[in-house]
Amino acid sequence: MLKLIGLTGGIGSGKSTVAQIIRDQGIPVIDADVIARAVVEPGQPAHRDIARAWPEVIATGGRIDRKKLGAIVFSDARSRARLEAATHPRIRQLVAARAAELGAAGLGLAFLEAALLVETGFYKQLDGLVVVSASEEVQVARVMARDACSRESALARIHAQHPLAEKVRVADHVLDNNGGVEATRAQVLSLLGTFAAPAP
Repeated sequence: MLKLIGLTGGIGSGKSTVAQIIRDQGIPVIDADVIARAVVEPGQPAHRDIARAWPEVIATGGRIDRKKLGAIVFSDARSRARLEAATHPRIRQLVAARAAELGAAGLGLAFLEAALLVETGFYKQLDGLVVVSASEEVQVARVMARDACSRESALARIHAQHPLAEKVRVADHVLDNNGGVEATRAQVLSLLGTFAAPAP
């Protein structure tokens, strides 16, 4: 039976780095952000809901301008809740389907990388929770570098999520990602050793 472990952290904490290290070990990682993009493709029900709520974020060709949408929802809790209501149930359906596929293929271990596992309470439905931790200054620097945004914008995104300390509090395992990649890799490999090996 597949054991599905949640992988989360604050924005800019380094979830994607950890996820890639896990993949390098041959363990599947379901990326909730990839699934989130799929559910808002033109023609999908969530796309229609978003277009109805915020017609100004629909770009040429019908695709959603994620930057415009992000600017709206990161600065307004009510808009963020409306977006989550349109997308989260559909994301969960696809995650469940993907996990079922992995289990049917005989795999014993997989991870779900998602930013809002704690905020939505979805982590309670998983078989464990790993939180990637970093200081706020490290988070800000990474978000600014990745998204070419201002410090104020980076902080707004960080503060739109639950405080990292709240995620750490409910975690089964915490990875400190303030240092370099090799230090993080060592922690991940040690962590993986605590789980049962995937079935062949």
